[in-house]
Amino acid sequence: MYTGFFETLRAAGVPVSLREYLTFLEALQTDLVRYDVDGFYYLARSAMVKDERHLDRFDQAFAHSFAGLEHITPEQLFAQVDIPADWLEKLAEKHLTEEERAAINGTGSFDKLMELLKRRLAEQSKRHQGGSKWIGTAGTSPFGAYGYNPEGVRIGQDQSRHQRAVKVWDKREFRNLDDTVELGTRNIKVALKRLRRWAREGAAEELDLDGTIRATAEHGYLDVQTRPERRNAVKVLLFLDVGGSMDPHVRLVEELFSAARAEFKHLEYYYFHNCVYEGVWRDNTRRWNAQTPTAEVLRTYGPDYRCIVVGDAAMSPYEVLYPGGANEFMNAEAGQVWLQRLRETWPASVWINPLPEAHWRYTQSVQIIAEIFENAMFPMTLEGITNAVRSLGR
Repeated sequence: MYTGFFETLRAAGVPVSLREYLTFLEALQTDLVRYDVDGFYYLARSAMVKDERHLDRFDQAFAHSFAGLEHITPEQLFAQVDIPADWLEKLAEKHLTEEERAAINGTGSFDKLMELLKRRLAEQSKRHQGGSKWIGTAGTSPFGAYGYNPEGVRIGQDQSRHQRAVKVWDKREFRNLDDTVELGTRNIKVALKRLRRWAREGAAEELDLDGTIRATAEHGYLDVQTRPERRNAVKVLLFLDVGGSMDPHVRLVEELFSAARAEFKHLEYYYFHNCVYEGVWRDNTRRWNAQTPTAEVLRTYGPDYRCIVVGDAAMSPYEVLYPGGANEFMNAEAGQVWLQRLRETWPASVWINPLPEAHWRYTQSVQIIAEIFENAMFPMTLEGITNAVRSLGR
């Protein structure tokens, strides 16, 4: 926007170079002056005038380029700028210290939280910001966006900030995990191969092409050679947590998923969010209209399958223990009921957790799920996956 000013200076005989002009622009980007006409004038003059003989020419060029600038107030300047709404919303985000967060109390009960939300929806008639009661933004209310509450319902916010929401009132889209990801290390594949080592079985005979060619060449006639077919008989059922607090772990989970697809011929997989409930899905782009009933999955795959659940298990305890506690919808049965059914259907089952194991004891939901899985929860490390595979092979 200052190109015209630069050209005016050159036309007025001020020998300003491109380097000096760029220095001027860099100085503006550092916010050395803001809404100060005199400061702007001296900044431009010091950056682009190197000889006092050119001061008068500079003043004339400046007056010509910015005539009337001194009469514009900051309020008028803002009124002429079209600031995107999402920028303004971000400026309103609530940022609290650890001490301030600790002083904010949750409702203490899932049923009380839901009842309180119903009352707010019935009573509220206008937008609120910065408060502690109504559905709004940048406050400490249990309901809204860009604020903070230890147990709340997130409404109108595109992604998580504190991982404290009990429920999310917005429809979110998750992307599918890439099963063709090239692993940066072969360690995960090596760990998964432990499952195949004890699952090989000698079955029907198959043609040994190399042996047939060799025997035919040696004997001078067609000598067909066979060998016992060695096929991978292990069957794996994979449940993958996606979205929310799992977003930071996407790359690592993709590597595990890609390795599993490469190692096992008999692999079935489904996605879920936070906890397994009455529905799971194969395609995240259709998770709202193409779910597979979990009961159907339980009936379809027999107890000979090895079940691996991958997720950080980090959520509100309500999501595991209460009907209706699911993050994004009202589940008819508690998450723990479905996890127990999963364990009963596939006794050889483990939970692999991408969170560092040292953090597990600080999250109540992790401890609850580890107990449901009878401590068959393993960290997503080489040692952890090796131990998980060893547990599945018992």
